Amino acid sequence: MRKHIIALALASLAGPIAAETSPQVSGDLTINMSPQQYRICNDRPARPTWMDEINPREAYKALTLMDLYELRAWQSINETGDCGCDVRFPVWEAAEEEFNKALREAPAVEHTAAQREIRRQRNDLRHAVQDICEAEGNW
Repeated sequence: MRKHIIALALASLAGPIAAETSPQVSGDLTINMSPQQYRICNDRPARPTWMDEINPREAYKALTLMDLYELRAWQSINETGDCGCDVRFPVWEAAEEEFNKALREAPAVEHTAAQREIRRQRNDLRHAVQDICEAEGNW
């Protein structure tokens, strides 16, 4: 009896908490598919569809492309001194083409090495890019 009461108490608490932490799911289990709103640059180009449809076992490929995309954007910001939305969030085609040529069919271990190098390069640029983007209100 005591276990039953505790279970009921916990269940009554879980309802409101779950509702507060999962606003995208309504009571009838529908999902809100409205476009995501960002703090800056809401007109970002859509990423390649395959990234959302990839087998979870190959998710590392999408992560590598995302890292490469951001690195190339940060390099452009650093070179031009411009952090406009079109520079901060360029179209994906150039990064995707580079990824396809160098890493698309590479084994996971090569992706790990590439991600490590890309992140190192990105970290080297971080402070300069952040200063440029903060000055333009795009950080």
